Amino acid sequence: MNPQQPIKVLLIDNHPLVLDGLKALLETYSHVEVVGTAGLARAGLEVALRTQPDVVLMDINMPQVNGIDAIELFQQQLPGIRVLMLSMHDSREYISTSVLRGARGYILKDVSTEEIVAAIEAVARGETYFSSGVSDVLMERKPDENATPLTIREQEVLRLLAAGQSNRDIGQALGISAATVETHRKNLKKKLGIATTAGLTRYVIEHGLN
Repeated sequence: MNPQQPIKVLLIDNHPLVLDGLKALLETYSHVEVVGTAGLARAGLEVALRTQPDVVLMDINMPQVNGIDAIELFQQQLPGIRVLMLSMHDSREYISTSVLRGARGYILKDVSTEEIVAAIEAVARGETYFSSGVSDVLMERKPDENATPLTIREQEVLRLLAAGQSNRDIGQALGISAATVETHRKNLKKKLGIATTAGLTRYVIEHGLN
């Protein structure tokens, strides 16, 4: 993204009042340009293909295709697209699944406009952003600081796991068997003291491995 150019944002939410309100608020910031809006995920994808936004700000609860499933649709059509979820839900399941599918951030609808803009800026820079309430939900047991450092191969497997890849896909990408990937997965959880894939994802985010 050219720092001299405004951040191009696409808004997707099936509530017209929310959509119009967000658009009006964001347009008060000179460095943010709302290039389109949509009430449904597939319609939003069509707009994205046409406008090539830097950031897609998308709700989760939408008819036909929900926001979480839509993340993959966007990534298939626009590889590297940066999706930022905006939701009223702070459940671990929604948050971790969004991250695993490829969302670059997750903020709650009750945050200030300033925080929404800060999240857009961070995601546009290629960083991740989670509002404070979301970060609290993602927190799990900290890994053992005295644990053996991860090998390069373990880091590769970890990044792909966090991206939601299956054992078979990871094996094909790295030229190893799915069984070997599963062994790496178990070793990673044991070495890092993390029991869930969501926890592994948080570790990747916190340590800048993504």
